[in-house]
Amino acid sequence: MRMLPAALAAVLFLVAPALACSTFIITPGASDDGSMYIAHTNDGFGPSVIGHNVSEEDTHLVYVPAADHPPGSKRTVHFDPNSGSDDPVDRASTDHRNTSEIDEVPHTFGYLTGSYGIINEVGLMASECTDYARVQPNWDPERRIFYSSELSNIALERCRTAREAVDLVGELIDRHGFYGTGETLLFADPEEAWVIEMCGYDMNGKGGLWAAERIPDGHVFVAANTFRIREITPGREDQLHSKNLLRVAEERGWWRPSDGKLDWLRTVSTGEYSHPYYSLSRVWRLYDRMTPSLHLSPYVEGTYTTAYPFSTKPDALLTTTTVLSLFRDHYEGTVFDLTNRTAAGPFGDPYRDSGPFDNHQVFEPGEVRPGAWPRPISPLFCSYSYVCQGRSWLPPDVGGVAWIGFAVPAETVYLPVYAGSTAVPASFMTGNRSEVSRDSAWWAFNLVTNWARLRYHDMIPEIRAEQQAIERAALENLTSVDAEALRLRNASSEAGAREYLTNWTVSNAEAGVNHWWHFSDRLIARYANGMVNDFMNRTAANPGYPATWLDTNSYQYGPRVYDLEGLAAITGLAYVNETVMADPGDEIRLIRETQRRAADGSSTPSQPGTPAS
Repeated sequence: MRMLPAALAAVLFLVAPALACSTFIITPGASDDGSMYIAHTNDGFGPSVIGHNVSEEDTHLVYVPAADHPPGSKRTVHFDPNSGSDDPVDRASTDHRNTSEIDEVPHTFGYLTGSYGIINEVGLMASECTDYARVQPNWDPERRIFYSSELSNIALERCRTAREAVDLVGELIDRHGFYGTGETLLFADPEEAWVIEMCGYDMNGKGGLWAAERIPDGHVFVAANTFRIREITPGREDQLHSKNLLRVAEERGWWRPSDGKLDWLRTVSTGEYSHPYYSLSRVWRLYDRMTPSLHLSPYVEGTYTTAYPFSTKPDALLTTTTVLSLFRDHYEGTVFDLTNRTAAGPFGDPYRDSGPFDNHQVFEPGEVRPGAWPRPISPLFCSYSYVCQGRSWLPPDVGGVAWIGFAVPAETVYLPVYAGSTAVPASFMTGNRSEVSRDSAWWAFNLVTNWARLRYHDMIPEIRAEQQAIERAALENLTSVDAEALRLRNASSEAGAREYLTNWTVSNAEAGVNHWWHFSDRLIARYANGMVNDFMNRTAANPGYPATWLDTNSYQYGPRVYDLEGLAAITGLAYVNETVMADPGDEIRLIRETQRRAADGSSTPSQPGTPAS
């Protein structure tokens, strides 16, 4: 097992960007066994990330160990080059030499982190998504030193509960300032969940703005690149905000007391993240999957819609298996379905090359752009995703589990990492995109996604079956692993239990990654060269393209007769997958008559010559 020192990890976890993410919370009263869930997709690599070079990117997770700090110690705060800050000098400083310092605390908790904090040893869990705000200030070492990435990690270093995390994040923004894009951070402990949203407001000033709200127990909450908090009611026990919020909003002319309650989203944000439905379609889809009885419309009037609730009760209590499936979505069966229509190709490929307006960029209400693809919950540019699970009836190091999936959610496997584990597998810490490596978990899962695009509708059932088998086995194993960890806690010490949890986490995850490499090899052999091979039964097939796709793409205009000009002149020509015989020279007349009778619903006419099959 390989571990990284905290100082090194503090630099490494800033490498992978997270600029277009989806996230959700499922509270204990909404799950079948009383678990708390918090989830995140880390979406944002490649040309969609300004100033980012794929060859320099790395996707990995690290464990930062707990530490004691002597009096007077300082905690380094790194500039995040993926913050959306628009200062070209700062954005180029990807070596993280731009730093500031704050006072350190005597003890910091061990925690798992990627671009943002994930889960700590005392059961606090976190997730994130980026939003657009009216004002997005630059980093300034004297006035604005915090972006959400460092805020989430410091919260996991110092806090036990979601409420403590929200209080700390708000305090750090007030005291040290906030730069970059608008941001949403979600925090949950096994019993309570909060969302805090934040932004800057002055390109040259100090501080920032923030609002926070508690998720009611029994509810689910979804966020996807747009602020979700709406009316601010000062004095509410389940809602908090920066003390300067109302004053700043009034001074900037964004809100007046005569307007009524301040609408956080409308006041500080431009709403959508890139184009209409970029964010709202994902919010709609996740709520519609969990609470279809609401009959939420996929269509809205505008970016500041109130059609979708802040949170809602699901129709049925959610299981871990269901929760792990939520990110594996391309809007199948809906108006936004990416697995059908011409753009999906002959085999239902749900992934699209990005167009000029698909990627995140400021979208002003009322702006009309040429067009974009629907932005799926499971995007091709996902680095990793996870679902953290908190179980209040167990000690936090045992009850906390982060289900980690590398690369694209629809084709990944979620592998459990216990909160009490003090290391992660070596393959989790290796993810350089410029070089394929069998030592990298990211490459194992990314390879399967890319190969599946060759014949997606054939391969995805096999991928899902393999996913379910691995995850089902892990879920079944958790019961015995929990029991053994508790036995060790009672018989020896917490240290013994955590050593056991670490060993199991690492060995189980490495076995899962190795399994996936073998599975990818089987897929490559089975679907190589356009074939579908069954090596066990010693059969091979070349099923070709679906007839509907052939018809759509003018296959019927190929060299079926010598008179291609006459063939091209026939309107409404359809591919019918039949072979008939005609007298030489009579082919065009026969085809025209067949087309006319097919259009009229008549039977096929008798053919001259001898029928052929």
